Amino acid sequence: MLDLLVEYARREQLVTEPGFAPKDVRWALDFDANGQFLGVLPLGNRSDKRDPGRRFTKCPDLTQPELTSGGQTKSHFLVDTCQVVANWAKSGASEKEIRDIEAKHGYFVRLLRDASTVTPCLKPVADSLADDAVLAQIRAELSGQKASPTDKITIRVDGAFPVEDSSWHAWWQTFRRTLARQGTGSQMICLATGQTVEPARTHPKISGLSDVGGMGMGSSLIGYDKDAFQSFGLSQSENGAVSEEAAAAYRAALNHLLDRHSRRLAEAKVAHWFKDRVAADEDPLEWLESAEETEKLTAQQRARELLEAIRTGQRPDLQQNHFYALTISGAAGRAMVRDWMEGQFEELVRNINGWFDDFSVVNRDGTGLAPPPKFMAVLGSTVRELDDLAAPAVAALWRSALTAGPIPRQLVAQALARARCDILDDQAANHARFGLIKAFLVREGDTDVKPYLNEDHPSPAYHCGRLMAEYAQLQHAAQGDVGAGVVQRFYAAASATPSLVLGRLARLSQFHLNKLEPGRARYFETRIADIWARIGDRPPGALKLEEQSLFALGYYQQLAADRARKAGAAPVNSVEEESNV
Repeated sequence: MLDLLVEYARREQLVTEPGFAPKDVRWALDFDANGQFLGVLPLGNRSDKRDPGRRFTKCPDLTQPELTSGGQTKSHFLVDTCQVVANWAKSGASEKEIRDIEAKHGYFVRLLRDASTVTPCLKPVADSLADDAVLAQIRAELSGQKASPTDKITIRVDGAFPVEDSSWHAWWQTFRRTLARQGTGSQMICLATGQTVEPARTHPKISGLSDVGGMGMGSSLIGYDKDAFQSFGLSQSENGAVSEEAAAAYRAALNHLLDRHSRRLAEAKVAHWFKDRVAADEDPLEWLESAEETEKLTAQQRARELLEAIRTGQRPDLQQNHFYALTISGAAGRAMVRDWMEGQFEELVRNINGWFDDFSVVNRDGTGLAPPPKFMAVLGSTVRELDDLAAPAVAALWRSALTAGPIPRQLVAQALARARCDILDDQAANHARFGLIKAFLVREGDTDVKPYLNEDHPSPAYHCGRLMAEYAQLQHAAQGDVGAGVVQRFYAAASATPSLVLGRLARLSQFHLNKLEPGRARYFETRIADIWARIGDRPPGALKLEEQSLFALGYYQQLAADRARKAGAAPVNSVEEESNV
């Protein structure tokens, strides 16, 4: 994974030089060439509270060990927070915090003076930032523009941003080396490049994980800060040898992927990329989630068309392409890679197409297929609130979508429980939930499960579910809406132990049949007898998860078929029939 991240950083021409990193900056202090303060400039869209401001692609950057080296309080160079640059402690700050900010501000000014030997325009700015009267004016204007002390800020001199100038780059690298701890001089094989290098003692932190368990200041992907993590007498990150250059490259790649090509799924983020660039409208993973439901059918058609184009050689550029996908979250100060997948692009398209097929299920009216659900809709169908989703289950389902693997049983059990609640509460059936149940059965090897009702399915559990649906409709035909009917009273028990319930329902059905007109009673008797014949001698006892899934699906598909018949439309019984309609 590390070598692919380094390769991605090079392909995207990201800033991989140690000591530099892209940064988003919301404000700038504007000075003229003589250091006269002109005002505070907003760099982003102020109406958008989430706007990070302007991105500078190559800002000076210090790692946490560099910031704390030598026991001296330090600041960043050219770009830091408003509280550091303007010596602006937030309201209610303790004396220690105030002293710390003063020390960082002093260090920031010192860096400007030192760098003025190669970038002269910085000296008058340093003089102004050392003037208390100017600082008071800056703080007043920052406060007036409702800047936060923690917002990033830089300086502009005579209409230009020094952070975009390269005149100080060589000075900066020389300065950084004075902060670095002396290495051991040992040479080791780099895990990212395979070259013999002196390993970096510490690695830069990954940003973008603060909303999934990480820290705002960043999380370490590789770190050995505890004795328990170290082996063979090696110190710190020598235990996972990576050169400083490769560490900066994989950090840049991960930051770029998390910022531009990732999405949050519960308490984790998934990111992906391809060996060779792929157009956005041909990215199969985008079809899983980003399209609206009304566009999903088009997405499925595009998956089939793209797969056919690859197979027939019309898209040779995609035949040799590969995909890479990782699932990552934060765990305090560490980045946790929960899953890693890679494979051929054609395989990915085939699996996404298979995902759509496996989730296809008749809509609740029985008149056609329900729209394929979004990936998040599938996850949401298993829990009451999205916050209840467990990150391991999300990662497992994401892997299932990308690799055509089995559906996690935990999610299926949760979906069955949610489906049972909806049925007992007489709520409309959730298409994503029954699509998940059907996909689970398909991927467990049940080739008799179809999107529509299959009266020839060999499982008695499936027909027990159908029978439950028929008894419910018989009662409704005989008594109308009675509130707590047979479904509310018996579905939960019947879906787990049919043999204990269906016999009682059979006896109860005789009272309902007696209340119907002979012709209608004969109709129900025929249908119920047909289903009993498919169950066999006796209903099954305790049902396993697969059988409970069949029970729920049989119940749902029987109701859908009956609704279509009741509405006067012939129920569609196959995908082929639907396509001919």
